[in-house]
Amino acid sequence: MNKSKPSAEPCVTTFDQFVRLTDYSLMDTLNADPDATVDGDDHQARQVFSGHFVPVTPTPLADPDYVAHSSAFFKELGLSDELALDEKFRHLFSGDLSVAHEPMRQVGWATGYALSIYGTEYTHNCPFGTGNGYGDGRAISVFEGIINGQRWEMQLKGGGPTPYCRGAEGRAVLRSSVREFLAQDYMHALGVPTSRSLTLYVSKSETVTRPWYSQDSCSLDPDVLVENPVAISTRVAPSFLRVGQLELFARRDRNNAHPKASEELGMIVSHLIEREYKSDINQTLGFADQLVELAKLFRQRLISLVANWLRVGYCQGNFNSDNCSAGGFTLDYGPFGFCEIFDPWFQPWTGGGQHFAFINQPVAADANYYMFWKTVRPLLADDADALEQFDQIGRGFAEAMQQQVQKMWATKLGLTEFNPELFKQLMQLMTHSDVDYTIFFRELSHIPDDVSALKKSFYGKTSQQFDEQWQSWLKSWRSLINDGPVEISLAEISTKMKQTNPKYAWREWLIVPAYQQAMQGDYTLVKELQAVFSYPYDEQSQDVEDKYYRLRPSAFSDVGGVTHYSCSS
Repeated sequence: MNKSKPSAEPCVTTFDQFVRLTDYSLMDTLNADPDATVDGDDHQARQVFSGHFVPVTPTPLADPDYVAHSSAFFKELGLSDELALDEKFRHLFSGDLSVAHEPMRQVGWATGYALSIYGTEYTHNCPFGTGNGYGDGRAISVFEGIINGQRWEMQLKGGGPTPYCRGAEGRAVLRSSVREFLAQDYMHALGVPTSRSLTLYVSKSETVTRPWYSQDSCSLDPDVLVENPVAISTRVAPSFLRVGQLELFARRDRNNAHPKASEELGMIVSHLIEREYKSDINQTLGFADQLVELAKLFRQRLISLVANWLRVGYCQGNFNSDNCSAGGFTLDYGPFGFCEIFDPWFQPWTGGGQHFAFINQPVAADANYYMFWKTVRPLLADDADALEQFDQIGRGFAEAMQQQVQKMWATKLGLTEFNPELFKQLMQLMTHSDVDYTIFFRELSHIPDDVSALKKSFYGKTSQQFDEQWQSWLKSWRSLINDGPVEISLAEISTKMKQTNPKYAWREWLIVPAYQQAMQGDYTLVKELQAVFSYPYDEQSQDVEDKYYRLRPSAFSDVGGVTHYSCSS
């Protein structure tokens, strides 16, 4: 994912200056749904049969209140921090487009997409059973423009109902909004490609009722109804194009859904190249050759992304094709979580099953890449040579993924090459000892020679037998470290490992108090977490270490809303 260059001084200090940055490539070059309204008053669930987007106006928050903004991202964009508190800016990003003026429009847009799970196409998730009613049910893009040399799209999460709302009210609650806002900032600081956080506003008077967990509940499913303040977080990316979105147009083309189906498929894929791959694909190439390059680049990005997820302990609990960014970054923070007690089959979402578990994410990525391959392939039907190259790239996904993941594990361990036997032994020991994933690899980064130095990361008690097995593993590991290039010292290896293995992890039991206090109007902990997560690899203060670098207390074991959850609204 392309990064904008940080600005030394804010160059956008007023709302009027911000508005002038607007540039609508999606709405100006792609097709609107011909059945849509002109003014965006399109808030009832209905089927959308054609077109790339539906013009729709957000539903403003009542009495919007500022919670937080990403100061680091504002700085990258050259936006003044004061803008987040500007009345018009606050109203815009809490859903009130009436404050917009030319060249900005007082209408946003929502897009449809298809759903595939592990390479199997689904339509029954759509209320009409056709697949024509599935898409951005509560995510509405309101801005697209070029800021600091980079094109960005800004999307309101919880902006109210769209034609894809499936009968819901289109709102997001403060709890999930705080989680997504913090997670995007944190993942960026970790060096994991991700959509970005811009702002978070909450309504001081509007609430919705959602099922959730009672205090200390061990229930698998929510056991109470909770009244939640509604919020709107703004997430930002070069585009929000998804594999599932491309799929929708391929399905329409395959089914001859309407006369322009084939044309619209080609248009959306061309738009993807323009938005996400323009700087990496030679624009003078023919379209078929550009598609071959697209297949290579998306494969690289997706593989790198998933390897990074494994590196930092992240689990995208519902990695369907509709949650898979076609730009190759972390798109959606729905039922996500971070591994604390190491378990290869860690899965925070109770509805996810093992197929979306932590260790299975490379397989889920392979299935999503297959759907991308299947979607784009018809556009190459008239070019046999390009088609063969395209197919070869698709066939090589699993092997390329395995190589990248093995390289990642070697880097986490400070090794120049992946050692299968050493890694297998480590996985067994980590699982048996119930180690904390983040603390273990951070302590290992000090390159200890005795297992006692690692016990800070152990949840379970170890026996003498296990201690001996750990000691034997450490000896084997250190011998491989010592067999590395002689010009690299242990201190240099340790430093590199600490740049790979973060010190500060997302720990749900420390996030819960932040959103609980935020629901009472106190945003202190949200800001504190923002600060800690901004420097996850750094040694921070002793107070921060004491609070955030520790094992999960036993009181939070198997607690609904902490170790697991069934929804993320």
